Amino acid sequence: MGGRILIVDGDVDVATLLRGALRRRGYEAESVASGVDALRWLDARPADVILAHLRMPHMSGVELCVASRNAHPEVCTIVLTGDGMLDSAIAAIRAGAYDYITKPIDLEALVIALERAVSHVRLTREVHKLRSEAESERPIATIVGDSPAARRVLALVHKVANSDTTVLVAGESGTGKELVARAIHDASPRRSGPFVALNCAALPASLLESELFGHVKGAFTDARRDRTGVFAQAEGGTILLDEIGEMPLEMQAKLLRVLQDHRVRPVGSDEELAFDARVIASTNRALEVDVAQKRFREDLYYRINVVQIVVPPLRARPGDVLALAQHFTRKIAARTRKTVMGISVDAARHLVDHDWPGNVRELENTMERAVALTNFDEIMVEDLPERVRGNPGGSSTTSAVRPDDLVSLAEVERRHIRQVMRAVGGNKTMAARILGIDRRSLYRRLGEPGPSDDDTPLPST
Repeated sequence: MGGRILIVDGDVDVATLLRGALRRRGYEAESVASGVDALRWLDARPADVILAHLRMPHMSGVELCVASRNAHPEVCTIVLTGDGMLDSAIAAIRAGAYDYITKPIDLEALVIALERAVSHVRLTREVHKLRSEAESERPIATIVGDSPAARRVLALVHKVANSDTTVLVAGESGTGKELVARAIHDASPRRSGPFVALNCAALPASLLESELFGHVKGAFTDARRDRTGVFAQAEGGTILLDEIGEMPLEMQAKLLRVLQDHRVRPVGSDEELAFDARVIASTNRALEVDVAQKRFREDLYYRINVVQIVVPPLRARPGDVLALAQHFTRKIAARTRKTVMGISVDAARHLVDHDWPGNVRELENTMERAVALTNFDEIMVEDLPERVRGNPGGSSTTSAVRPDDLVSLAEVERRHIRQVMRAVGGNKTMAARILGIDRRSLYRRLGEPGPSDDDTPLPST
């Protein structure tokens, strides 16, 4: 994940070791010697996480937590503490610290804590950004999102909007194919005309022809008056043939002729009527496969598939989840007259972690439920459905561990000592300082003879 980490520790050796270790793991790490220097550093440049020792001169870790939270509330603080300083660590948490790490420092545990903190900071900033945009009433386009996938769709929309080219919009159910079709219409010279959508999967074959082309009075038993079909209704505008892959084969042949001639014959009529409407089709099926298996006419496929726009599923554009959620929250709150302004950071984390198999439609339904249930001015975790809040961050690592893989505490200690020794290049003095033990204890744990001179304990850092 990376991130910008500021290490605050008066021990130059410890700070240097941590800075190097974090840089090797992809973090932008810098270090300063005191809390005062840290606040000056933060005033001049950004950071995601402060990694601060609790015991420092002039300004303690707890005091730094309070000061940084007041001056830079978006920055997380993780404090480093010895085993005998847990009361101070708890005081730091109460003062606003995000987490604490006890010595001896386990670098892997530290990296996990940093990943969580960086993720929290980025979510917090994103939520605040979206909330600011909502408060400034920034207009949001029909297609919401700034991910590369969303930008590619928007680029294609703008390219095809000014022509009358037939467009096929493809994508899974719930991805927003109709929104893409509407965006094409709204950006086109036909924007002042009607936008008419017909779901080809929602009508039986016996009614589909009448809905498409219209009928005259007496054409069949219930035809008590003339009816205008959607092609005529969309005159001067755009018609969307939604889920065209569900259209029966016999109707496909009639549609092909209409698209070729731009003329329709209402059911029961002897007269053909010209129409002027742009045609957009959408499908959640693999029409190429349907063509190969003779379920969809090849000539119709090439007629509607002049330009194809593939709308990606929401799982392929996770960076758009919060923007969409904020958009839906604003829209639904305005419609229902509830004063819901945004989404809490914890709720945002669950939204980002969910896979969204139902795509944008599932997200919109989720936010509608949340707006209806919340008792606050922002969406909380408890307002989300169980399927969304069930397991943020993926599956539990504990459940993935086999009993045979577990080792004793002594083995954990030996592995950690070897890891620290490798990290410091075999420097036993620095390793002992990081581990929080004296050199004689380190030699004993390594199974090596100790130094001949009296070994005084290293200061606790």
